[in-house]
Amino acid sequence: MKIVIATIKSWNIERAKVLQEKYAGIHEIVIYTKKEEFTIENVKVFEPDYILMPHWSYIVPDEITKNWNCVVFHMTDLPYGRGGSPLQNLIVRGHKETKISAIKVTSTIDGGPVYMKKPLTLEGSAQEIFVRCSDVIFGEMIPKFLEEQLVPVEQTGAPVLFKRRTEKDGEITSDMELDKIYDYIRMLDAEGYPRAYIEFGEYRLSFENAVLSESGDIVEAKVIFNKRSEA
Repeated sequence: MKIVIATIKSWNIERAKVLQEKYAGIHEIVIYTKKEEFTIENVKVFEPDYILMPHWSYIVPDEITKNWNCVVFHMTDLPYGRGGSPLQNLIVRGHKETKISAIKVTSTIDGGPVYMKKPLTLEGSAQEIFVRCSDVIFGEMIPKFLEEQLVPVEQTGAPVLFKRRTEKDGEITSDMELDKIYDYIRMLDAEGYPRAYIEFGEYRLSFENAVLSESGDIVEAKVIFNKRSEA
């Protein structure tokens, strides 16, 4: 079998390379980590059985999605949570666990038929959750595409839509309880994400490495002071 793995996150790239080595001589695996690599021309030359996209942030041309089996891995139990920023939207809604849905890409955003779902806990920082998610995708889900004939099943139930969150949505406000402050810090504490913050005069205070005490009445975190450009 021939597959493309398209991803931009370091934790996925590392695991994709391990998978590539594991299946060398058995399956052909090509890894795209840059937008410039993921072209119609390259896909046509390789002719993959699947194009697997764990955490790919760029728009994929229709010519690719309509002519090859393209699969995304969405961090919600679809059809609940279609849309952007699934991890952050789950945490702000109080979810402690979720499922990773492997779905076929269609014209409906996150609305394609489902190949499989796997459980995922939402404990810890966003970085820890993403790494844990990557372990499941590369350790349990992608091998099934390589070893089995999978048939996706249409989603059932009423969709619940998530709106993509922006940097401004990460602001910590004075009316928040400590557990919510902790959640805001941890859910944005990952590679490539703007940190949760407080505006303090001419400075922006950004937070990471949050720890919530067992009693729930103390949050410890690293704070970084940056002068705001508009101040």
